[in-house]
Amino acid sequence: MATAPQAAAPAAHRSEPNHGLRIFLLWFPLALIADLVIWFVWGPHLPPGDMSNTAASQQSDIKVMAVMAAPVLLFVLVYAGYAMITWRTRDGDEADGPPLEGNARAQFSWIAVSTLIVLSLFVFGSYELIAPAGAGAGEGPAPIWKPDGRPLVVQVIAQQWLFTYRYPQYGGFETTHLTLPVGQPVQFNVTSLDVIHSFWAYQLGVKADANPQVSNVAYTTAEHTGQVTVRCAELCGLWHGAMFDYGHVVSVAAFQTWAHTTEAGMAKVTRTLPRYALTYTPNEIKGLAKFYYEAGVPGAGGGFYGNQYYPNEP
Repeated sequence: MATAPQAAAPAAHRSEPNHGLRIFLLWFPLALIADLVIWFVWGPHLPPGDMSNTAASQQSDIKVMAVMAAPVLLFVLVYAGYAMITWRTRDGDEADGPPLEGNARAQFSWIAVSTLIVLSLFVFGSYELIAPAGAGAGEGPAPIWKPDGRPLVVQVIAQQWLFTYRYPQYGGFETTHLTLPVGQPVQFNVTSLDVIHSFWAYQLGVKADANPQVSNVAYTTAEHTGQVTVRCAELCGLWHGAMFDYGHVVSVAAFQTWAHTTEAGMAKVTRTLPRYALTYTPNEIKGLAKFYYEAGVPGAGGGFYGNQYYPNEP
């Protein structure tokens, strides 16, 4: 007796590949290579360089944040690329995709990693605010933490449109030349005579607001000799773009020679300046700039220039 044909066996169910493992194997080597390139190749050339301890600290901060950000960015790109290739809609496929429900493991991993990154940045950022510059980075007149040692005090006086520098430990002379010794802590006391300016010594990694009647304190220690670009980083008027000069970090012996020579050479002019103070009232020293200009003395005198002394139009 003929038997009824058996029903065809169902097609073997194809197991779904481990997409998470695939994505990880694509992402991990790319993230590792990117972090190594950032840290060892790109990192040493990141701004603002390593001329001072504060600049080196800022460069290190940028390196750390770049190393943390690169894997996140690459994960987004790898996941997006993998999804577009693997889960794209095929021609003729108009069926709905399978319904998705919450994945507790994925959710927990995402929350744990995000929390770890945020808390790590909080601890790292708090330490960096305290350790490199003693929490004195131009944000206020009374830093909570101060670096060890007796610093060289340099007062930065901003005015439209020039920076001048007073050295109270060398008789209080004032000059347009910023000169610093290598290897010695420096305390900048930054103030203004007129409007709000911003003292930005790029290679030193120092930026401090120059506000009238306020002395903002910033610390740094130059670790290499060389030239420093000083600019105003706050829009302060018509000639804001021309408010820049160049300072120099020199050896300790060269600095001592320069400081003592300048102190002696400007002794007569220094006596005409107001007594050294953390801030100055412009009305008390009006007219000194004209005297300095006509005498050819390298100092602005903490006064206003007047129209005849504005820089030439670029």
